[in-house]
Amino acid sequence: MYRILLVEDDNNIQDLISNYFTKKEKGLFEIDIASNGQTGLEKAYENNYDLLLLDVMLPELDGFEICKGIRKESDVPIMFITARVNEEDVLRGYALGCDDYVVKPFPLPVLYEKANALIKRSKGLVRRKVFTTGTLSLNPNNGLIVSDGEEVKLTAREYGILKILMENKGKIISREKLMDMVWGYNSGMDESVLYTHMRNLRKALGPNGKLIKTVIGRGYRIEDC
Repeated sequence: MYRILLVEDDNNIQDLISNYFTKKEKGLFEIDIASNGQTGLEKAYENNYDLLLLDVMLPELDGFEICKGIRKESDVPIMFITARVNEEDVLRGYALGCDDYVVKPFPLPVLYEKANALIKRSKGLVRRKVFTTGTLSLNPNNGLIVSDGEEVKLTAREYGILKILMENKGKIISREKLMDMVWGYNSGMDESVLYTHMRNLRKALGPNGKLIKTVIGRGYRIEDC
């Protein structure tokens, strides 16, 4: 059985998520619920969870403060479920150590699959503190990117693209998957927007931009030259 802590102040969303997860695979998930940030943080400290689902806008403590506090003590997977989607918030969440974002309103099957994948990844793999490719490194704990010894500043979208590629070093990630993961499920975004962000990302990385390969007709991958 996997234990999930859902920190969400909307009763309807609490019920929807809890009912879906517990009925999807009976007996696989146990959902604990906290309706405010302070209670959520206390529960997270006092219990062992396999995943935290955090709203950002919460009474008493917001989701960012919970994430910050938990990351001082634990590497438990954290996913934000939020209506706040501006780049500053997304980048702040990743810098504080969150693993993923789901934007409200979201399809429950997508939330379920993302949560399941995060739990399985955390159980089956040793999470690396710093991702490296050549002389490029990305620290998911503080959002720091270093290329050839120099710190690199990226937008939230560029950071999200790079993080996904470096987490899957050597693997081809399709354009569709990148757009879904960085911009949100079924975003309907034109692929030209992805091309622009990819071009800007490569430029920001300087000589290490060449580490990101375009695989014609399939997507992108990052690999050592």
